[in-house]
Amino acid sequence: MNTPRLLGLLGLLLLPAASAAPFVFDQQSYRQDVQTLASDEFEGRGPLSQGETLTVEYLENAFKKMGLAPGFGDSYRQSVPMAKITADQNMQLKVGELVFNNGSDFTARTEQIQPSITLDNSEIVFVGYGINAPEYGWNDYAGIDVKGKTVILMVNDPGFATQDPEVFKGNAMTYYGRWTYKYEEAARQGAKAVFIIHETAPAAYGWNVVQNSNTNTKYTLVDKEKNRSHIGVMGWVQHEVAQKIFTAAGLDYDKLKLTAAKPGFKSRSLDLKANLEVKNDIELATSYNVAGLLPGKTRPDEWLVMHAHWDHLGKTVHEDQTRIYNGAVDNASGVAGVLQLARHFKDLSATQPPARSMLFSAFTAEETGLIGAQYFAENSPVPTKQLVAFLNIDGMNVGKGVDYILRYGEGVSELENYLDKAAKAQGRWVKADPRPQNGLMFRSDHFALAKQGVPGLMFMSLGDTDPDYIAHKYHQGADDYDPSWTLGGVEQDLALISDILEKLANNNDWPKWLEASDFKTRRAQDGR
Repeated sequence: MNTPRLLGLLGLLLLPAASAAPFVFDQQSYRQDVQTLASDEFEGRGPLSQGETLTVEYLENAFKKMGLAPGFGDSYRQSVPMAKITADQNMQLKVGELVFNNGSDFTARTEQIQPSITLDNSEIVFVGYGINAPEYGWNDYAGIDVKGKTVILMVNDPGFATQDPEVFKGNAMTYYGRWTYKYEEAARQGAKAVFIIHETAPAAYGWNVVQNSNTNTKYTLVDKEKNRSHIGVMGWVQHEVAQKIFTAAGLDYDKLKLTAAKPGFKSRSLDLKANLEVKNDIELATSYNVAGLLPGKTRPDEWLVMHAHWDHLGKTVHEDQTRIYNGAVDNASGVAGVLQLARHFKDLSATQPPARSMLFSAFTAEETGLIGAQYFAENSPVPTKQLVAFLNIDGMNVGKGVDYILRYGEGVSELENYLDKAAKAQGRWVKADPRPQNGLMFRSDHFALAKQGVPGLMFMSLGDTDPDYIAHKYHQGADDYDPSWTLGGVEQDLALISDILEKLANNNDWPKWLEASDFKTRRAQDGR
């Protein structure tokens, strides 16, 4: 260990990055924001709930008090048309003679606006990873018809399974490994239902996360066709359940999945039928994105966005027991960070107004599929070609400062250069995502904007400095505000983000995508 170097770096941790005016952290107001947003009174900030009403009012009042202009024309709110879908949890999945219980063995839900979805002797087809990726020469749906059928498939992608850097991206998950892609592709192939086989390592979280996230109320945007193009049943099954199903089909799942990670794998019917009824209580309602705008002085039509999603999992009631998922770190900590940055730049604007406009935002329904971000991306207050960059906080390091900053993705966009320089100015180093197999690049609101070509940076510290967080707090009832948090990590990260924001708000740069991707193609279509 290079002790002198380490001590020197630690001594610089809390020094603000070079900026027009150093960022000053107001710990008291930060604590107040997190404590309020993560209180039981806010009921876990579930969309379309009393918790949303309180959250949206709190954020709107905060932006008004700062003196920011409304982010959406004459309003601080952007209406997001949504459906609130609550599946009856009293259901069973039957496969041949096997019967599985909801929650402990499987989960099932839908985004279709229908009172019930029924699988009636639906043929089950194993489609490996459920991936159709021409650029990788991979198509698990080649030569098999899954229209109207139930597909069962594996999470993540063949790169993770083989750990071969020549297969997809090796250990680093691609978007083809995300559960959202699995449902989207199966719907394009005409399947009626999807069951993803859960294993903790490739999924990056335990079954408890799947269960907590999929056995309560879920939300979706609503299209003119009542979401009939979406997959009918969005399901997960435990690894042990999959083994039983494959055994009933006369197959060894753990052996078959090895062949599914190799080129030339052929999908196959299991010669088994699935039976299930998903009954839904549906409420059509409006949720809200919230944002305040600091207009630019010389180039007001060029916008820079600083963001954190405001929602969490809300509350659940089972057998008269209420559980509130307060989401203190995920993501009250991030929202409070955005408010800190907004106050800083609003105060600074009295003497040094930004050249570009700065939008400080908090979107709804990130936890259920980036819904608020998707709606914003498709209905931005200015064309997305005028959005310079989208910086996104999704969970902050509420403990002590560290001598590094995490980078999600590598060689993705020129924004990484800004991260490098800001970290160096603080005496820190940039640490590559320690869990690239988790696919965090695709799991937060910046990804919805990336699909529209807008480059972004994500700042997330979930579990990096607290090993207990993912196992016992992430998406669980224990993610509560703790007055013993030291907040050294929050202070140093907000100073770093402030540095990046200040530069982007005042220079002429339009950060470019570096690697060939749909994002780069989309940006090029906008002439950027």
